[in-house]
Amino acid sequence: KAEGPDHPDTGTSLDNLAGLYHVQGAYAKAEPLYVRALAIREKALGPDHPDTGTSLNNLAGLYESQGAYAKAEPLYVRALAISEKAEGPDHPSTGTSLNNLAGLYRAQGAYAKAEPLYVRALAISEKALGPDHPETGNSLNNLAVLYESQGAYAKAEPLCVRALAISEKALGPDHPETGNSLSNLAELYRAQGAYAK
Repeated sequence: KAEGPDHPDTGTSLDNLAGLYHVQGAYAKAEPLYVRALAIREKALGPDHPDTGTSLNNLAGLYESQGAYAKAEPLYVRALAISEKAEGPDHPSTGTSLNNLAGLYRAQGAYAKAEPLYVRALAISEKALGPDHPETGNSLNNLAVLYESQGAYAKAEPLCVRALAISEKALGPDHPETGNSLSNLAELYRAQGAYAK
C-alpha cells in the first residue's frame, strides 16, 4: 500500500529526485521538488527534525548554485540551528551545516564571517571523526581555500599539505578527493609564483 503524498518517505524520494536534477543543472525542475520535500518534512516530522534540516540544506544549496545567496543564507542558518539542537553542537552533521554556511559566506567574500565557522567545523570533525578522517581533510581544504583567497598563504599551505596526506592515506592516490587536494595545493603554489612546485 502506498504511504501517501504527505508521508516522510515521499519527502525523501522528492529530495533524491531534486538532487538528481540539481547535479544536472536543471534548477527549475529541482526547486519545486525541494520545496515540496521541505513542506512534507516540516508537516510530518516537525520544524526541528534533522530530516527537515537536510531539506533546508538541500534547498539552500540549490539557491547557492544559482548565486541566490540572500535566499540561501536563512535556510542554511535554520539548518544549522536544527542540527545544533537535534544532534548537538559537536555532532558531525553540525560540522556539515557549519561548512555549508561558511562556504556561502566565502563565496560572497565575507571571509571574517566564514573563518570561525570553518574553524569550528574542523574542530568538530577532528574530535568526532578523528584527525585522519576524510571529512577532516575536507574541512582542512575548506579552511585552506579561505586563507588562500585572502592571500594568507603561510596559513593555507600546512592545511593543504595535511588534507592531501589524509586523502592519499584514507581514500587512495586515484580518488577524486585526492585530486581536489592536489589541485588546491597546486593553486596555492601557483598563486605564490612557485611554479616548479
